[in-house]
Amino acid sequence: MKVSKLRAPAAFLLLASAANAGAQTPTADLRARFEARIQEIAGHVDGVVGYAIVDLTSGERIARLDTATFPTASAIKLAIVYELFKQAEEGKVRLDEMVTLDRKQAVGGTGVLVEMGTPTLSIRDYAVLMVTLSDNTATNLLIDRLGMDRIAARMRGLGLNGTRLRRHMMDTAAAQRGDENVSTPAELVRLLKAINEAVPGAMELLKKPKDNRLRKGLPEGVASADKSGELEGVRVDAGIVFAKNRPYALCVMTTFLKDEAEGERAIESISRTAYEYFSRLGLGGTLGRQVKH
Repeated sequence: MKVSKLRAPAAFLLLASAANAGAQTPTADLRARFEARIQEIAGHVDGVVGYAIVDLTSGERIARLDTATFPTASAIKLAIVYELFKQAEEGKVRLDEMVTLDRKQAVGGTGVLVEMGTPTLSIRDYAVLMVTLSDNTATNLLIDRLGMDRIAARMRGLGLNGTRLRRHMMDTAAAQRGDENVSTPAELVRLLKAINEAVPGAMELLKKPKDNRLRKGLPEGVASADKSGELEGVRVDAGIVFAKNRPYALCVMTTFLKDEAEGERAIESISRTAYEYFSRLGLGGTLGRQVKH
C-alpha cells in the first residue's frame, strides 16, 4: 500500500523517532561496558561476590547480590565509627576522654594494643587504632564504651536493619553460635553515604592511611574514606572514592571463597575498574572529551 504524499512526512518522523529511541548515548555505552566488566570479574571468582557501586553525582547504581547478607568482618567497624561521632555530637562521649585499657578487653587478631600492657589513651586514639590498624582490642573497648545496643539502635534509625553488630571482635564462641556481624553491600554503601553527608569528623578518620584492596586499585594521590575486613573465606572492602568531579561509593563483599587471594585480587580489580570508569566521567562530561586543567 502506498503512503500518500501528505502522510509521508509523518511516517518518516515516526521511523526516525523509533530509531533515536533505540540509539545509545556514549555514556550509556560506557556504563554498559563497565557493568559487563565488573560482572566478568565477579563471575570468575570461585566463591560468592556481591557489590553495590553508587555514582554520588547522578545517583545511578550498579549492583549484584546487593541485598544479600554477608559476613562483614572488620567492615562492621564503620557502624562503630558512625555511632562514636554521633554520640560525640550529642555530648554523650568526649573524643579527648582518656581511658586506661583493661586487660580483660585485650584480644588477638589484628592490632597492637594486645602487646602494650595497660596504656591510657584518648577515645580518639582508640578510634584511630581501630580504623587504621583494625585493632580488635581498641574496637572492643569502643563497643563497651558506646554500647552494643545503642549501635544497633542507631543502625535501625538509619533504616539499616540488615547491618548487625552482634558480637565483640575475636569472640569465636559467639560466631560459632551464629552471632556473626553482618550487613549487605547496599546497606554498607548507605552507611558510607550517611557518614559522608552528616559526620565530617568520621570521614577524616576513614581517610587516614591504611593498606587494603580498595586502595590498591586506585592511583596514588586519590583520596578515599574506607574500611576493609577479612575472615576465613571472607573478604570485604567498602569506601567512598573521591574521583575528580565524580565521587562514588563502592562496597564489595565476598564469602565462601575457595582461594582468599583470588577474592582479594577480584576486589582490587573491581576497585581499579570502577575508578577508570568514574574518572572518565569526571573528565569527559556527557560526550567524553577529556578536558584536563
